[in-house]
Amino acid sequence: MQKTITFFGYKAIFICFLAIVSGNNIFAQIGGRGTYDFLNTAVSARVAALGGSALPIDDNDIQLALFNPALITPQMNNQLSLSYVDYYNDIGFSSVQYGRTFERFGSFVASLQYHNYGTFEYADEAGNRDGTFGASDYAFMLGWGRQLDSNFSIGAQAKIVGSQYESYTSFGMAVDVAGTYRTSDGWLFSLTARNIGSELKSYLPGDASQLPFNMQFGISKRLDHVPFRVVMIFDNLQKWDLTYDDPLDLKGKIDPITGTIAENNKVEKFGDQLMRHIILGGEFYIGKNLTLRGSYNYKRRQEMQVPDKLAMVGFAWGVGIKVSKFQINYSRSTFHIVGSPNYLSISTDIDSFKR
Repeated sequence: MQKTITFFGYKAIFICFLAIVSGNNIFAQIGGRGTYDFLNTAVSARVAALGGSALPIDDNDIQLALFNPALITPQMNNQLSLSYVDYYNDIGFSSVQYGRTFERFGSFVASLQYHNYGTFEYADEAGNRDGTFGASDYAFMLGWGRQLDSNFSIGAQAKIVGSQYESYTSFGMAVDVAGTYRTSDGWLFSLTARNIGSELKSYLPGDASQLPFNMQFGISKRLDHVPFRVVMIFDNLQKWDLTYDDPLDLKGKIDPITGTIAENNKVEKFGDQLMRHIILGGEFYIGKNLTLRGSYNYKRRQEMQVPDKLAMVGFAWGVGIKVSKFQINYSRSTFHIVGSPNYLSISTDIDSFKR
């Protein structure tokens, strides 16, 4: 009997929702319209709390190097970080990072990222179930950073990326490049170009997909007289118009009689398109060992909201606590009214145990 792949029950709802949220649409990838968008999914709790993008913060946090290699410094030598995301249903993301500095070659951060989408069941046309299969994405990354002078630093990161969905496999390579500039009064500006590369082995022969290239510009400043850092990120610089036509018309813009779509005026349209590029966030420092975080992602809210029940879609929050030799970060990011993923990260300096 020939096997076909189907999804059952609420797991189907969650995996389809995952595809919409992270851009990691399994069927679109097999069809060749895009792949490896999991590379743009935040795994670090701190990154998720501040918008899920490349953060312009230079405080020697190894977790930030995954999205911005220009932040890699010699102070990350022997730092170790572990992260886990309890996504939806039995979907989970995890990563491990380790930093090492070599006197002759510079500072490096190695990262291993794994996304597990759970177990699915085979079934024939009549719905008879026969066995299971899995789906996962993974990436190994090696980042390098160098401080050129007191103000300017650069970085690059090589990636080996792969996916396996049932019997379909894919393999590719990519690179990130980044630069940061620090002013004398504490402003930090960062520009990153992520996922420059290609798919070397596609899911189907001769059907190579594009990688999720993304350019981001970030600004941050820790205020002088208030224990607060403000963060602003301009996302997807490579494409201006990030809007799309919603076939479900949840906002009621399509006239049911004529089928005409109600258009915003030019000012509203420009403002909407501009705000879809902007992520706002901040950190509030309570003493030396406690940090509160929050952010707002306008694009996520516009794409994932249910108009008659907006809730906190597009918002994220988190907390960071230093306990002995460990930095523990926790956050939640609201993608939809059905719930929010939980992010947990733990970092430590291995050298601190030798002192």
